[in-house]
Amino acid sequence: MDKIATKTLADIYLRQGHLREAYEILTTLANENPADPEIRMKLTEVSMRIESGPSLNAPKDPSPREKIQVLEQWLKAIRKRRKA
Repeated sequence: MDKIATKTLADIYLRQGHLREAYEILTTLANENPADPEIRMKLTEVSMRIESGPSLNAPKDPSPREKIQVLEQWLKAIRKRRKA
């Protein structure tokens, strides 16, 4: 795995709805720390969510227009920082 496996990164993936990535990280952490109950609990939860399929509350992919708006905001912020 090229990513640094941490509980924080797994939590970020979970919040963003990236269940497979969270599962991979939690599996790595569970293998490194088999006695950690928090990791085991999260791994079980993610596994169940993956098996149950997509949720109606899962985050939707942003439209191309929404992506462009976000990127334009980033560009504006970058330009503002460069001027400062």
